[in-house]
Amino acid sequence: MADATGNIAAKDYGFDTPQKNTVYELKGANNYDWGMKDRLSRVFDQKSGKTVMLAFDHGYIMGPTSGLERIDLTITPLLEYADCLMCARGILRTVIPPTFNKPISLRCSAGSTILTELNDECVGVEVEDAIRLNATMMATMCAIGGKYEALTIRNLCKMIETGLRYGIPTLGVNAVGKELVRDARYLAMGARVIAENGAQVVKTYYCEEDFEKVTAACPVPIVIAGGKKLPELDALNMAYKAIDQGAMGVDMGRNIFQAEDPIAMIQAVRSVVHENATPDSAFQMYNDLKAAN
Repeated sequence: MADATGNIAAKDYGFDTPQKNTVYELKGANNYDWGMKDRLSRVFDQKSGKTVMLAFDHGYIMGPTSGLERIDLTITPLLEYADCLMCARGILRTVIPPTFNKPISLRCSAGSTILTELNDECVGVEVEDAIRLNATMMATMCAIGGKYEALTIRNLCKMIETGLRYGIPTLGVNAVGKELVRDARYLAMGARVIAENGAQVVKTYYCEEDFEKVTAACPVPIVIAGGKKLPELDALNMAYKAIDQGAMGVDMGRNIFQAEDPIAMIQAVRSVVHENATPDSAFQMYNDLKAAN
C-alpha cells in the first residue's frame, strides 16, 4: 500500500511523445467498447488477424453424430490446435476442461431438431449464463429467406442487444435451408442483413463463384462454415479460396473431426488460414503428420 509521505516525485511525463491511440484493425471493430474488442482479439489471431474455430455444437439438433459420440475422446485432443471453440453449454460444462483457456463461441439459439422442422428456434441461453460460462461470443442462427426468418432475426437482435450491454460479441449464423441456393447473391444478402442488425461476426457458407462479393459487402468479419464432410484436399481447397477471397477464418466441424486423422487435419487447416499455405502443401503436411502418428 502506498504511503502518504516519502514518495519519489513523478518526473517522466514524456512531454515530447504524444500519446499513441492504437487502432484495433479487425474489420469493422475499431469503434466497439474495450471489452468487446478484448474478446474479439482472443478469437482472431493477433498476427494473422484470422481464426480457426472448431465447431462441435452439432448435437443440439443432431444428437451424437459421427465423430461426436464421445467428445471427451474425439474433440478434447483437438482443443489445443483451435483458436476458438463453438459448442453448446451442456457439452461445455460436462466435458470441456476449463484448463484449456480457449475462447468460447457459445451456441445460444435452440429449438427444433432434425426430427422435425429445422430453424424454429428461440433464444435458448440468456446472457447471464453466457457470462457465467465466460463466453467470448454468443452464436445464434438466422434463417434468412426461410419460413422462420422474422423469428430468428428477432432472436439475433435480442442477443445483440444483451451482448452490447455486457460487451460480448454476437456471431450471427446464416443457416441455409435446402430450398435456398447457396450463391453469392443470396449469401451476400444474408451476411449483410445479419451485420446490419448489429452482429459483430458472421458465419456463412462459401460459394465457388463471386464469393469475394459476399465478403466485400459485409462490414464485419466473415468466417465460413465447413459444411458436410469433404475429402481432405477439397476441404483445404475450400478454406484456401475463402481466405483468399476475404474470409477471416473458418468454423469447421465435420471436415476436421470426421477426417481420417483429425489432429493432422486441424493443423493443416491452420497452415492455410494463418500461414497462407497452398492446399497442396497443406495436404502434404496432413499426410506427413498422419504418417507420423
